[in-house]
Amino acid sequence: MTDWIDVCDANALVNKENITADVDGTEVAIFNIEGKFYAIEDVCSHDGAEVASGELVGDEIVCPRHSARFCVKTGEVKCAPAYENIDTFPVRVNEGRLEVRDGRWD
Repeated sequence: MTDWIDVCDANALVNKENITADVDGTEVAIFNIEGKFYAIEDVCSHDGAEVASGELVGDEIVCPRHSARFCVKTGEVKCAPAYENIDTFPVRVNEGRLEVRDGRWD
């Protein structure tokens, strides 16, 4: 089981914003959507590009390279050219700090 990684003050990430963080060697994008936090691997399953700089439309991030869409809540692919989901990560607020961990290997 991996440790929780401190990312930032929870109040620093306003609605519809995201931040990226290295979580045990994996680049992760953390999103604030209406006060709830979600984290996905910052990689498009179509071509390996980062997705965090794409446009957030509702709860979907649009890959800036080829417009594949992923649900930031579930990692589910919503639009081609991607066909594989991307990984999600647990997020919590602990004493006012936003924390993420990689639970894929637990």
